[in-house]
Amino acid sequence: MRAWPRLFGFRSASWRGCWFCCWPGMVFSPCGSGWGPPCPAPGVRAKQTRRMRTNMQNKRILFLGTHAQMNIGDELLLETFLNQLGAENLYYINSYDPAFTAAQLADRFQVEVFHTVKERSKLMRYLGQCDLLFFGGGSIIKELYPSTGRHPYSTLLMVLALVSAAKQLARKPIIMSNIGVGPLMSQRGHQLARWILRQVDVVTVRDEKSYETCRRLGVPPERLQLVPDAVFANPPSVFLDGVADKERPRSASDSPGLLKIALNLNYDIENPSNWETFRQNLADGLHLLAERHELEIHALPMQSHFKTMHDARVLDEFQALIPSLPFRRHAIQNHQDVARVLAECDILIGERLHALVIAAILGIPFYGLLYDIKVRELVKSLGMQAHAVDINRPFDPAVLAEGVETVLQRQEQIACHLQQRSSAFRQELQTYFASLEERLPRTVGR
Repeated sequence: MRAWPRLFGFRSASWRGCWFCCWPGMVFSPCGSGWGPPCPAPGVRAKQTRRMRTNMQNKRILFLGTHAQMNIGDELLLETFLNQLGAENLYYINSYDPAFTAAQLADRFQVEVFHTVKERSKLMRYLGQCDLLFFGGGSIIKELYPSTGRHPYSTLLMVLALVSAAKQLARKPIIMSNIGVGPLMSQRGHQLARWILRQVDVVTVRDEKSYETCRRLGVPPERLQLVPDAVFANPPSVFLDGVADKERPRSASDSPGLLKIALNLNYDIENPSNWETFRQNLADGLHLLAERHELEIHALPMQSHFKTMHDARVLDEFQALIPSLPFRRHAIQNHQDVARVLAECDILIGERLHALVIAAILGIPFYGLLYDIKVRELVKSLGMQAHAVDINRPFDPAVLAEGVETVLQRQEQIACHLQQRSSAFRQELQTYFASLEERLPRTVGR
């Protein structure tokens, strides 16, 4: 039973910190026995993936993601997916804080919430009861960066365990929707990803790099689709009350000469050895801007609890590098709080993907801090490559300062561009979710 982990050079098959389950001692067999994905016999795959038009109403959906880690982007993804899939279904949802997630959703959706780590028996029971296994957004198929402090293959192995159980034992249809694929930095990572994806009935990815990776891993085009990040399905009115879907909120600067900057930082960058250099480069760039403008920095944490180096702590520590600049903290609890801070500011300088997505939806200009592949791909999809910098290597602080100046000079043009791109993404997602039912394999409703 322990041979398979040793095949990949691991001493133990016990993994910690997975975003939806931790099964100590769980092992797999890649050649077809036990939990591993078997090679289908000729004709079997065609039978399993035969399509029919199905009704997404009255389904029991096991919905897995990163929930109740106090990450505003992840909680927004959950609400977005459930709104798109519909309130008529029963959802089994994993969470690190079931009471929090139940309170978040109970008034609008039929949900049964179980603890991500502590209630594995419920996970298996719901897997047997559900009509559909649905992975909602996020970077699911990836190796972990050293900065996370976790084994690089822990997420891949846990996803493989559950996908194999769902497909080979429970015979459930599987959707991975609006996900990111990568980084995959090793042959082992590529093989694990290949074993996962070959068992998924519908794979939709949120960026071109993920699409290309899936094709290289052998996912056939009929099971693969490129779509925007799911959060783009939300109109501006979801974030700010009283804002029409085609109306851009105006900056609410109290002083005409005051430049208000919303600042979002995230510790888990691709190259952790460059973290301190990046912080100093950023501080120096802001000081250069302060020579030209009266600045006010607004801290915008997208995660304020759960992990040691959460955004709020990172921003607090960064303030020590800019003690002479006015620095305002905000109590950020949800995506509406994020939107209110953004609406007060003239520009966002940020790392987090969903901070940039919300800014784009609202038509708030931003300067992107590219910390990993998913943010690079988002900025590319928005046509904002010229207004961003890679923070995994040293950069000239003057480049950041001039980049922000360029965004400010083109503020109205960029705001209009972002709103148009977001509107196009929203229409694309409406079409995607409306047709998703047609792509499901045959299932049985409740």
